[in-house]
Amino acid sequence: MRVLVIGRNGQVVRALAERAGTHASAHQFAFIARPQLDLAAPEAIPGALAGQTFDILVNAAAFTAVDAAEEQEELARTVNAVAPGVLAAEAARRGAPIIHLSTDYVFDGSGDRPWREDDPVAPLNVYGTTKLEGEDAVRRHAPAHHLILRTAWVYSPFGSNFLKTMLRLAADRDELRVVADQIGNPTSAYDIADAILAIIDCWSQGADHASTGLGRTYHVAGTGEASWCDFARAIFAQSARLGGPSASVVGIPSEAYVTKARRPGNSRLDCHRFAADFSWQAPAWGVSLQRVLQRLMAPMTRLEA
Repeated sequence: MRVLVIGRNGQVVRALAERAGTHASAHQFAFIARPQLDLAAPEAIPGALAGQTFDILVNAAAFTAVDAAEEQEELARTVNAVAPGVLAAEAARRGAPIIHLSTDYVFDGSGDRPWREDDPVAPLNVYGTTKLEGEDAVRRHAPAHHLILRTAWVYSPFGSNFLKTMLRLAADRDELRVVADQIGNPTSAYDIADAILAIIDCWSQGADHASTGLGRTYHVAGTGEASWCDFARAIFAQSARLGGPSASVVGIPSEAYVTKARRPGNSRLDCHRFAADFSWQAPAWGVSLQRVLQRLMAPMTRLEA
């Protein structure tokens, strides 16, 4: 399979590039991003894809700065909603499926159970709203050629994320105050990459599997749940065992940590549908956390900006 991935520097893209390099398959991966292809300029996407050959298109790029999206709504909508529709239309025109990444933020965070794919959506902020609009655009432009993959609380050795923020702050502080009443699934970008590879492997097995999951939405996230406070404590416990920075953590309510964008209190995702259709499930989130920390701290001087 020839797989074209939109994005180059994002957490999932970089994890996918690593995994693809060691994956025991004949899949060929190519990556395209700015300046060759800019999701902020959707009108130029068809031209950017004109010289590309692919059997599967993966859109792993997005405007992910949740608070900044409140002030840059037009840009967030262009990147997260308009551009995915154009990508989906281009994929469908070629008869190629598109795997499009989305988010738990399409839900309002109510309730006390993990969200299922068919639960009502009601985003609380601009980021969630534009990502939902992107889902709708993908469904509309490629009704029989899409697979939407929602995930949550992504972290990795790359870029900016909660894990790296905690380690950076712990280098200078003995105690940190972390929100304790938002619950979700900490998810390694490597696990999302492995889920994407599971989809591609399935589709490459022949006609009987080529349409598995097409036209459907799935949830993929780390197995098990935690609050941000729980996640921070686990980070520091494992970091300390590896000789890295650590700090004590005090749990606080959401209202004590004011942000521009409202966050959902319940971000848990039910991932049973994906496991049933693709025979793959993410490891327990603590196991994946340990693997990422080992990758990040070997040695600590390899921490990436």
